[in-house]
This record gives sequence, C-alpha cells and structure tokens, in this order.
Amino acid sequence: MRELLESALARRTAILGADTDAVRLVDGEGDSLPNICLETFAGRWLLSSSSDRVPPALGEWLRDRNVAVYAKRLDMHAKESPAWICGARCDEPFLICENGLKFEISFQSGYSQGIFLDQRDNRAELRRMLGSGKKVLNTFAYTGAFSVAAAASGAETTTLDLSQPYLDWAKRNFLHNDLDPQAHHYCKGDTFHWLSRFAKQGRKFDGIVLDPPTFSRDKDGRVFRVEENFGELVALAEKVLAPDGWILCCTNFRQMTPREFEKQLISSLSRNYAVKHAPMPADFTGEKYLKSVWLRS
Repeated sequence: MRELLESALARRTAILGADTDAVRLVDGEGDSLPNICLETFAGRWLLSSSSDRVPPALGEWLRDRNVAVYAKRLDMHAKESPAWICGARCDEPFLICENGLKFEISFQSGYSQGIFLDQRDNRAELRRMLGSGKKVLNTFAYTGAFSVAAAASGAETTTLDLSQPYLDWAKRNFLHNDLDPQAHHYCKGDTFHWLSRFAKQGRKFDGIVLDPPTFSRDKDGRVFRVEENFGELVALAEKVLAPDGWILCCTNFRQMTPREFEKQLISSLSRNYAVKHAPMPADFTGEKYLKSVWLRS
C-alpha cells in the first residue's frame, strides 16, 4: 500500500504549486487503492472512505507524513463533519489557493468543506471565457466559488442559493480575493422560482452555471431529480440567457451517461447550441462521475 500511495502523490506533483494547493492526492480505484480518497487542502489532508475504520497500513503511512489529517465517512444520510486523525488539529477556517484564487475551507462545517475540487477546471474555463462587463448567474452556488472565479475576470455576478450561511460564506470568499462583495448580487431561495422571476423582469445573463444536487425537496415539498427535471431547469435558464451566452450544466448523478445527459438538455432547449463535454481534472483518475456540458449560443 505504501508504494501505491507514494506513486499516487508523485503523479500529482505537476498540479500542486504556488497557484494551486488543493487537489485530490489519491482517487480510489484510479490509483489502485479502492475505497480510499485523499485530498489536500493547503497541506491539511482529508481522507474520505465508506468505512469508519482506517486500515492500519494507511494509518501508519499518514502518521509518518507528519501532516494534519482528518477523516470523513462517505454517508449522505449521516453527513458528519470530518474527525481528527493525526497531526496538528485544524479547528478554525483556513484558506486554500486554486489557480491563484483563495477560498475559505472548514473541517467543522459538516459534510462538505467549502469547495468541490472536481470543478477546478470548469472554474478555470469560466475565467478564460469572461471579461469586464459580462453578467454571470451562479445557481445552487454553495459558497460561491464559480462566482468568485467570474468576478476575478471582471464579471458582475449573481449568486443564488437556498442557504443564507452559504451566501455569507460566498461574500467572505469575495473578500479573501480583494473583491468587493457589494459590487455583486445575492439571492436566497429556490432556483426555479428565481429563474422564473428573472424572466418576468427581463433580466439577461451572459453566462449561467447550473450544478444542482442530484435530489432535493423544496419547502413546499416539490421534488427535484436530475434524471427527470434537469431539462425543465435548463429550459428556464435559457429564457434568461443573453444572445451569444453560455450555460454550464453539471451533474454527478452516476446512473446517467454523458450522452443521456446531453440528450435531456438538448431536447429541452428551443434552439441549437454548440455542445462541449468537459473532462474531469487530471487528479481525478477514478470513476468519471462528474458530467459537465457547456452549451454555447
């Protein structure tokens, strides 16, 4: 096991650097280490596994690395915060760097730590596509990483999420990057509701990010399932898309192929779009679960 772990780390050397210090170090089957996922967040490591027991050989190797290590059990029902394993404790939020941008991370925030590393390349692509004066809508925004990436390119952003604490976290991420949060917009509530409201208001966006959970239920009991309702979502987004705009559609729903996902999107839209499937970042060597489709007018 030790040799496999060291080999996995060596393959990530080219990704880690001064501009990016948060990557996936070990990706399960992709590194011949099933049920072991290890990520670094600015030198603090997070081990994720479906087991609540750390294999002795892995535990010994982690202790030998002399770094802070936390472990999280992959259980969407329990959704527990990571537990400290070894090294220095990390009881306060801290910053990581991704392609030169700073984001706040917390190992005490629950099941998710503040950023999804598998979206790193999509955020970089978004920055390349934007410029001053563009308007971007980031739905299901979580802590606003896509919004920060857009704002860093000079775009005006609207950050939309059900959770006020996450919207507040997004504002802190703006501040961490010397971006004025007051120069941007924030909406708390249901994405379907806000898309319909934006359409009635005649608002248009040059770019829209759609990255919903695979399953959710709103306060009125309405259920959203990616495999059934993403088409309705993208159709609503199209109504507020500016001419020559783009929509990024993402899902990690594993029971749908990329082509099935594309078919659902295309069949729901009123006009033709250029379609581009984006691969996952190079440090994600295992299952290609994240499906990312860029739709360009």
